[in-house]
Amino acid sequence: MRQADEEWFDEAAGPLVRPYAMTGGRTRSDTLGLDLITLVVAMYSAAEVDVEPEYAGILSACQHPTSVVEVAAKVDLPLQVVKVLLSDLISQRLIIFRSPVAPGAETPSQHVLQAVLDGIRKL
Repeated sequence: MRQADEEWFDEAAGPLVRPYAMTGGRTRSDTLGLDLITLVVAMYSAAEVDVEPEYAGILSACQHPTSVVEVAAKVDLPLQVVKVLLSDLISQRLIIFRSPVAPGAETPSQHVLQAVLDGIRKL
């Protein structure tokens, strides 16, 4: 074999660790109800805690309130993997989260929204 044939690592090939390995085989994080627009923020910087590189990347991405989908884009990992890793960080109290709308909260009726729109148009 030539030495070029033995080179199996290529920068363009992407990460060597598969997403299921990062999450320990877990594919769901339904217990917290994280969705795409849930806001997350780190309580500590990655330098202040001893965590694995994937967790450190997420902590770095969450230094300011950021939506779950933005975190996934920043760390370049699949959304479901990020949700599982975020749940781990939340359970370790390294990240806090807030859903924009509380489950079961009442939303304004169509009538109220139409009245507001009509009022704005009259201005």
